[in-house]
This record gives sequence, C-alpha cells and structure tokens, in this order.
Amino acid sequence: MSTYEPPRPWIASYAEGVPDDLDPVTGSLVDIVEASARDYPDAPALQFFGRTTSYRELHEAIDRAAAGLLAQGVRAGDPVAIVLPNCPQHIVAFYAILRLGAVVVEHNPLYTPRELRKQFEDHGAKHAIVWTKVAGLVQDFPEDLAVDSLISVDITKAMPFTTRLALRLPIAKAREAREALYAKVTRTVSWESVVGSAPLPATHPKPATDDLALIQYTSGTTGTPKGASLTHRNLLSNAAQARAWVPSIVRGDGCVVYAVLPMFHAYGLTLCLTFAMSMGARLVLFPRFDPDMVLEVTKKHPATFLPLVPPIADRLLKAAREKGVSLEGTQVAISGAMALPHDLVVPFEAASGGYLVEGYGLSECSPVLMANPVAENRVPGTVGLPLPGTEVRVVDPDEPTRDVPAGQPGELIVRGPQVFGGYYGKPEETEKVFVDGWFRTGDIVTVDAGGFVRIVDRIKELIITGGFNVAPTEVEIALRQHPQVDDAAVVGLPSAQSGEEVVAAVVLAAGAGQPDIEAIREFARGILTPYKVPRRIFVVDELPKSLIGKVLRRQVRDSLLQLTSGG
Repeated sequence: MSTYEPPRPWIASYAEGVPDDLDPVTGSLVDIVEASARDYPDAPALQFFGRTTSYRELHEAIDRAAAGLLAQGVRAGDPVAIVLPNCPQHIVAFYAILRLGAVVVEHNPLYTPRELRKQFEDHGAKHAIVWTKVAGLVQDFPEDLAVDSLISVDITKAMPFTTRLALRLPIAKAREAREALYAKVTRTVSWESVVGSAPLPATHPKPATDDLALIQYTSGTTGTPKGASLTHRNLLSNAAQARAWVPSIVRGDGCVVYAVLPMFHAYGLTLCLTFAMSMGARLVLFPRFDPDMVLEVTKKHPATFLPLVPPIADRLLKAAREKGVSLEGTQVAISGAMALPHDLVVPFEAASGGYLVEGYGLSECSPVLMANPVAENRVPGTVGLPLPGTEVRVVDPDEPTRDVPAGQPGELIVRGPQVFGGYYGKPEETEKVFVDGWFRTGDIVTVDAGGFVRIVDRIKELIITGGFNVAPTEVEIALRQHPQVDDAAVVGLPSAQSGEEVVAAVVLAAGAGQPDIEAIREFARGILTPYKVPRRIFVVDELPKSLIGKVLRRQVRDSLLQLTSGG
C-alpha cells in the first residue's frame, strides 16, 4: 500500500464552510434512519403521489419488515435482490435487509429476462423483493437460479386511497395506468405479509461498519456484469461527504429531496436513499420521471436538493415554461453521469434562483468522487473538485505509478473512504483496477491550478447515454445473433438530448440480401433494455481491425462521425 501523499490544490477552491477532511464514519447505514426518527419523528420522510410517511412510521416499518425477512430465512451476509422502481417499499426493503446484516443487490426493474438472469447468475441471491411486473421473469429462471423466497410488491398500495380508487375506474386511461404499475401474481409472498410481522427485537445484532452492505452492478467494458462490493463505511462516507459539500442545506424538516433518478442506480441510491435519509429530509419519490408530476410537487414543496442528469433538467425547464410553473426555490440541483452544457445551466439557474452544478463519480466509488462548488467559483466544463477526504492523482495510463506533469492529461486514479474494495467474487478483475491501493477510473483528465478536474477522454469504451452506462460489447453480441448480421461495432456518438447515443456499424452476412434495419433494431429490443438498443445502424463493407483481429472502435467512431456530419 502506497503512503505517497499527493498535493491537494483543490482545497483552496472549496466553498465557504466545506471542511478539508472528514472524521472516519462509525456505525452502519441502519443508524441513519434511526437518528432521523429520533430527531424528527413526526417529520415527513417519504412522499409518494401526495401520501406521506413520517420518520417514526418509516423506522417502525423497517423493523417489522426486517422481522418478516428473518422469518423468510434471510440471514446476515445473505445477498438479497431488490427489483423495484422508486416507491416507499423500496426504501423500507433496503434498510430492512441491512438491519439484518444482509446485503442489498439492486437491479433495474426494466431489464430484459436475459439481463436480469445474468446478474442473478453472478450474485446467486436466494431471496428477492420484486415489483409485481417483474415477478414472472424471476419465476421463469432456470431451476439452478430459483429463489427460496420471492416477495412481490404492489407499488400502488403505497399510493393515497383516492389515487388507487382512480386507477380502478372502468376507463381506458385508468386501465393503462394500472397496467403500467401492476401485474397479477401467483406463488409469491406478499410484501404486506412481510411488513405485517411483529418488530425485530432491538437486541438483534446490527451490521458493523466494514460489513458488506451493497452489491452495485456496473456494466464494465466487457458487458459481463460486475458487482462493486460497497461496505457500510463506503456508503456512509459518501453520504457524509455530500452533506459536507452543501453546508447551506440545513438538516431536518424543511429539507426536500426529489428522487427523480432511479434508486437502483448508484447515483440515485446515494443521494436519495442515504444522503436524504441522513438529512431528515422529505424524500419525494417518483416511479419514473414525469415533468408534470415533478412540477405539481414543486408548487408546494420546491426541492432543496435535486439530483438529476442534463436531459431531466432540460425537460423540466421546458415543461415549467410551457405550464407557467415557477422553479423558484429549487436550491441546489446536482447533475452527473454526463457532461452538463453551460447553455442549460444559465437558464435553469435563472428560473430556479438556485445552483445547477456538475459532479462526477463511478459505481465503484459509492459513487460520488467530485463536484463543482455550490458557489460562484464553479468552473463550467469541469466536473469540479474532489470531495473532502478524496485524494486524486493523474498518472501515465501505461505506467500508472508515474504521475504526469501538472496540467497534463493522464489517467485519473483515486482513493478515499468511499472507494470500494473490489468486485464481488472477481479477484482478478479487482486486481486490474488497483495500483498501490489507488483505484484506476479509466478516465483521462486534466487538473488545473485550482484543482478543478476536466474529463478529456475515456480509456474505457463505455457509452453513457442519458446517464446510463452501455457496454458496447453487450450490444454487439446481441446484434451478431441476428441472421442478417455477420459482425458489428457499437460506439457512442454525440447527442444534444442524451450526451451520447448508441450507434452501430454492421457487416451483413453473406447472401443476407436487402437489410431490414428496423427488424434488426426490433430483434435487439428483445434482448436489451431500450436505452441500449442502437438509435441508428449503418451498413458497412468491413470493420477496421487490429493485427490480432480486434475491432478498432475508435476508427469506427471517427468514420461514423465523418459520415453523419457530412464530412
């Protein structure tokens, strides 16, 4: 382990009130809700379609759900799968699993059966808490992946009575809305029976700070699922760093956080599930981003803290203008996962009277590593400064123990209390991403004299579209299964809407005849989540390859850029 202490020029650029470092965290994530329930028992913890849950009620529900999960056979150290959209049951399930010392495994509820199965093959969870819409997919898994307990959640039961009643109206629109939120299930354990248990005794052992808390999947560059193993220390530290970054936001009733980002994603999980709960905030849950629904809440409870991605900020701003709804009172919006255009920042800040700042992170880092100051000295086009307690170096990617000269581009390597210890069950993959105790991000950056970090390139070939990671290999494998496709290369091209869009170049199979591009895309839709399906497919005679036959994606990207820009 290296004891090298790099310079930290960024500290001088910190906003007023932000500490240089933080004390090491103690306890576990379970303490977060307990502390907020003790300090603000009657304050609203959750809001879902207007229905609120107080911190006292949330804490009690977690204790009952933990007892119910224990009765289902969940034990300390067991991985437990959550496959849910944003809803109150998601938060109760998350903390109930942790209360038992078990390990949360988050999943995208919109994944195809194949994508979901690949993750279950990797983590092997025998207990799953799933949305009714997904229960059938898990029940169809092969026998060796069968779960011992499948708990189904009807998210409509967390809605106000009048909303549930409206969903039952015998009209097409109500039926459509209900079908989008609910599916009939059989042979599952109902969530209501789990939370109907007597509370878990207070004497039941709690997890320790360095116990594994979460397996967070990251696409990686190969398309095979890799679960980042995050401890209670990692996640508690990142929530503490986020709190330290916004000293102007006061803990307690009056703090409002919007969960418009999915909580199965590392970014949404930390800023909504852990940071918000530790702030004693009112967490407003949206099962999906709908600008009208968000604006309806903004009228009454503007967001103190709003984690988002640029397309969401853009759509919210446009909808606010169209509807004549003011965004005034939205204090701090933090954008991540993709570059934030300055021409979006200016009108958004003018409309809200608050800040819209860019940050940066990776699933392996719980996930937030840096953010722009919530102050006038932020630097557009950069991802900001390392958070308190985070150390960064810029090294030669081919010789990662050697720092490059100040201001020169190089690979960003990091260490800090939020950085994971490795990939779940993958020691070889873990070894590849660490050098002397520093985590290799795979991003090429420059750091200016004030400590502001600018991403200039990615070593990894991941495509980031609308804030979601897409591994090109996974999409290529899907496309090659189509009978008309002999070979494929998938790259990301710049997009004003989503940062990058997924684009494919394909070589047709011999005798394939006239290609049906839409049929190829439709075929890919059967295998991949919609955001991974190529928006455009170009037919080419051949793909550029290295001497060992590896497709040179960078060359494919350059030629497609030339083609699409008319160059």
